[in-house]
Amino acid sequence: MAGHNKWSKIKNKKAVTDAQKSKIFGKLVRFITVESKKAKGDVNSPGLRTAIEKAREANVPNDNIERAIKKGVGGESGEMEQITYEAYGPGGCALIIEALTENRNKAAQEIKHILSKNGFELATPGSASWAFEKQIGSGWSPKNTTPISDEDGEKLNILIEELEENDEVQEVFTNAE
Repeated sequence: MAGHNKWSKIKNKKAVTDAQKSKIFGKLVRFITVESKKAKGDVNSPGLRTAIEKAREANVPNDNIERAIKKGVGGESGEMEQITYEAYGPGGCALIIEALTENRNKAAQEIKHILSKNGFELATPGSASWAFEKQIGSGWSPKNTTPISDEDGEKLNILIEELEENDEVQEVFTNAE
């Protein structure tokens, strides 16, 4: 009975949880790096402080946070950009996709690919953002909501999961009920 001992089960579970943590940590560290660059390393600036608080909530080690701040100030990282994409999803619900990337073209192509694979496409800037209001520190909140069927809700959940699995996508907002 090779491979059926207690250690192999623990090892496999740990590998899964470590992969999930790594993905979350990577996104948060990239966010801190960008905010650090914007704030020129001032830890008291609201954007950087919010990014650090989010990282601490997710239990990102302090060493990683400090390295990300130094990386943003030192200019070691490439030019990180925060880009907002807009799309319409199942049932006509609006989507706002926030990405953080060094390569604008790569991020756009990856997001377009995920959307087209699920039968949707990017919308022109401003065509979906009218349905949202920008909240300082917390992202976007819907001004009005769109009711969708259970079937469309399942499609939307699958789409959002695929988008959030992408390393460059930070957050996805929708106005679906």
